[in-house]
Amino acid sequence: MKRIFTSIGLVALLSCFSVFGDTSQNEGKLLALRDLKIDAGSITTVERDVTGTRTIVKLVLNPAKGSNINVEVWLPDAEKWNARFLGLGNGGAAGKINSGSLAGASAGGYAVATTDLGTAPNSDSGIGNEEVWKDFGYRATHLMTVVGKQIVKAHYGKAPELSYFSGGSTGGQQALQEAQRYPEDYDGIAASVAAHCRTPLHAYFLWNDQILKKCPFTKSQDANVIAAANEYMASREIPIAAGKFVSDPRCTAQDIEAVIALARNKDATLTNEHAAALKKLFDGPRHAVTGERIFNGIPLGSSIEASHGHLYLFNWVFGKDKKPEDINFGADIDTYTAKLAPYLNAENPDLSAFAKRGGKLIMTLGTADSVVPYHASIYYYERVIERLGGLDQAQSFFRFYVVPGLAHGGGPGINQAPNLLDAVRTWRETGTAPFALHGHHTENGKTSWEMPIYPYPTQTGWNVATKSFKPVDGKRGGVDRIAEMFRPAAVE
Repeated sequence: MKRIFTSIGLVALLSCFSVFGDTSQNEGKLLALRDLKIDAGSITTVERDVTGTRTIVKLVLNPAKGSNINVEVWLPDAEKWNARFLGLGNGGAAGKINSGSLAGASAGGYAVATTDLGTAPNSDSGIGNEEVWKDFGYRATHLMTVVGKQIVKAHYGKAPELSYFSGGSTGGQQALQEAQRYPEDYDGIAASVAAHCRTPLHAYFLWNDQILKKCPFTKSQDANVIAAANEYMASREIPIAAGKFVSDPRCTAQDIEAVIALARNKDATLTNEHAAALKKLFDGPRHAVTGERIFNGIPLGSSIEASHGHLYLFNWVFGKDKKPEDINFGADIDTYTAKLAPYLNAENPDLSAFAKRGGKLIMTLGTADSVVPYHASIYYYERVIERLGGLDQAQSFFRFYVVPGLAHGGGPGINQAPNLLDAVRTWRETGTAPFALHGHHTENGKTSWEMPIYPYPTQTGWNVATKSFKPVDGKRGGVDRIAEMFRPAAVE
């Protein structure tokens, strides 16, 4: 049973405290939270959860007309608090609070907060609403952080000693926005499978969607194309990956042609039309007029089926009456980019302010991920290296790991990624930078093998003599650069 404190009378409020143990202490804390004044918003609920070990605060923020951001802050009891604040990211179009992630983090001792990014009840909330674009892009996460720390200080009588952020996919966009726009918010940031190059990524979804509507692939055909890529790339792989997954999908146009030919040899149902579609899918979207690169294509060895959909951003700009197949990659993509990219994209390579205050950042992408492909993150990290003056300077506070065979959840290779929050916290608090992180491949709930993953550009090699993994020098770059016009400067 939960005890909920809203605008009820004081007598009724105090009658609830007998379930909490030390009533006088709880009375003061809960009343103080209920009456806490916050900027541009209000606390709607203060409650003790059924475990009796934490307090949950729910609030709504309205920084502008048309903005409605839901936030929850979960506070473990003082004796269980680790003196850390943790911000958690969201997924997809957001629009809801993930109570499960809050419960797990607070059970681990964190005072933890998350937000629905202002898109409740669903992504349609962003249609024609610029304030929702701002909230989803960056504002909701920052305001959640500010008010979360305010609530922590009011509840415990002191500010958190250190603050961390952890998020994947959309949460990775949130993570990098924080490092770029608000470097003072967090001491350590974990950004997994980060969708930071947001508007070009959704242009990639639309590109694939239009192609696949004209020329669909069956599940069997998709599997055979993946198998062809695995087989073709096998000679470049270490033994554990050869023929099973692609640990480095960077390739040439000639490689793509060879994979398509091999796929057709494997599967006679793949027609000339399928071959033409595959060439466009693997190449990726380009501007219809200028030919400039908007985003890279589907990585070799990853799912075609998973690479499309997620078209709600186009509804935000054009409304729901314009069909996806009618959106062109000329003037329409220019309009879409101009409206959304300055709010949504987290592409600024200048992380000097975050580095200067001692911040630590770990980012990952999986090689078998066709939902958030690895290319844009390699390109972003290379730009950070260039901006800061070298790889050593970048790696002093920011490490990027390309995870072999990881998809957007699961994967044919590593399907249980390393715990980035623990890694970034250890780095920030001990000063010892991570080198090898360890990923696992699990089947039927059991680990069948483990692989060390090294910070880019170092790759995982194989020592034939000792039959063990080893770090080897990997190549830098190797992906097409996304044209600058699709990565305009950020604005407030």
